[in-house]
Formats: sequence, C-alpha cells, structure tokens
Amino acid sequence: QAQLVQSGGGLVHPGGSLRLSCAASTLTLDYYGVGWFRQAPGKEREALSAISTTDGITYYADSVKGRFIISRDGAEVTLQMNSLKPEDTGVYFCAADLLAPTGSRWYSDKYKYWGEGTQVTVSS
Repeated sequence: QAQLVQSGGGLVHPGGSLRLSCAASTLTLDYYGVGWFRQAPGKEREALSAISTTDGITYYADSVKGRFIISRDGAEVTLQMNSLKPEDTGVYFCAADLLAPTGSRWYSDKYKYWGEGTQVTVSS
C-alpha cells in the first residue's frame, strides 16, 4: 500500500512561517498531482493548494493566496507557509493521485493517496 509521509508542522507565532513536506514511500511522486488540505477544529476539510504533474500548474485557495507556496523539490512536494495567522491552525494533509483534480475542480478531494496529517498551531 502506497504511503504519503508528511513532515514539518508544529507551533508557530502569528506572522511566522512553517514548511510542510510530503514524500511517498512507494510512489514516484513526480508523476502525481498533489494537493494540500486543512481541517480546522469544528470545520470541514478544505483544499488549500495543489500542483499538477505534467505542467506544474499551481492552485491556491483565496485564504492562502500570496502567503503559501506549493512546489516540487525532488521527490517531495512542499508547502511553504508564510505570514501565518491563528485561523491557519488545523491538521494539514497532503494527497496524491495520478489523475488529480485540476482546472476549475482543483479543490476537489478526489485523491487516492493521503498522508497521515500533521498539526499546525498558530498561537501567541
């Protein structure tokens, strides 16, 4: 069973930065579209960002646009999070799929593989 392994996360003050990474144990992640999602306490899971596989197109939710950057770094996909706010607190998940949603449906959660989630807490 393929696994996505996440790293990063933790506790940061408002205005700080964190970097999340997503790697695959048995997949060649280069060939997969990857998305990042967040589930805040008491809220539904939301799509934050995604990167396509063939053309490297990136997508961002309005809530993180200009603050978060998704990129491929070798066999990993990273989410650089800057200017963090308390409302960014939540559990962050990466997801991957050969046929990941793109275009106007980039925010869909129809991914085959999911990471285990990592906690991000933004608090003073």
